[in-house]
Amino acid sequence: MEPLPDAPSNSFPPDNIRIGTAGWSYKDWDGIFYPSGMQRRKQHALEYLARFFDTTEINTSFYGPLKPELAKLWCRKVAAVNKNFLFTAKLYRAFTHSPLSIMEPTSAASIRPSDDDESRTREGLDALANEGRFGALLIQFPISFKNTSLNREYLDRLLRQFIEYPRVVEVRHSSWNDPATLAAFAQKDVGFCNIDQPLLGRSLAPTEHVTGPIGYVRLHGRNYEQWFDSDNRNDRYNYLYSEKELEGWKDRIRSVASRAQKTYVITNNHFESKAGVNALELKAMIGGKRVLAPPTLLQKYPELRKLADPEDEAGENATLQLPLRA
Repeated sequence: MEPLPDAPSNSFPPDNIRIGTAGWSYKDWDGIFYPSGMQRRKQHALEYLARFFDTTEINTSFYGPLKPELAKLWCRKVAAVNKNFLFTAKLYRAFTHSPLSIMEPTSAASIRPSDDDESRTREGLDALANEGRFGALLIQFPISFKNTSLNREYLDRLLRQFIEYPRVVEVRHSSWNDPATLAAFAQKDVGFCNIDQPLLGRSLAPTEHVTGPIGYVRLHGRNYEQWFDSDNRNDRYNYLYSEKELEGWKDRIRSVASRAQKTYVITNNHFESKAGVNALELKAMIGGKRVLAPPTLLQKYPELRKLADPEDEAGENATLQLPLRA
């Protein structure tokens, strides 16, 4: 890995790259990413997260349309801490998953959104956009959504349906990794989501495609044993990337960013805030500077001290001269 200067910093030269976590409200982050009992003290989690990252991906919008009043509240919380903060948001699963996706494959024939789903979804997304805090809409499909003529037609309609938003499509089946798909996305100015996931069967392997103004990378972890078989969905995201694994993605991210106007890098391995660790590591590695980290996160993951220094309770650096470890 290239050397980092000693002075800690929470910004880095590639200002078109934003790195953050998928979601921020997890019970098992208390006392790990967040100070213990922080929410009982009525400090909003986003006010803390925005001290370390310039973006986060909204997960709740996948499970139901985002409420406008909630979106406005979140925008106010981050604006008070980080004026550069932008959200990305997942599209409501009614548009991308079968209602019985656990039991049956998802395809154009099994996805059944309603007119009400669309109107309520727009209300939340428009609230983010009107506040100037909306970076991208992530349209995420499961691996069972394959590259068929019926599914291509459905996706084309869906992209037109939400054409006013910056759109990124995440597909997980390798049949979509073909020149025709990339050309179609480029024609529509739609981003292709480059993902890291366990390579099982026809799972999409790592890519570095740029098909629109937005570059997008999502790291899900590589928990092969638990990805499909676990009874607890959190188990699949219990994975900490090694420095060597992140090095490969550092180069891909730089390649993506060199061809995109804005690039979002989202870590989804959220179990016990492993996503927070790897997002901060990537931020330091790509920027070439040490970064600030929550003190509790450094206590839980001392290996992070190689690239990060603790921030104190007041939001300032607590140890400006920590030695840089080789």
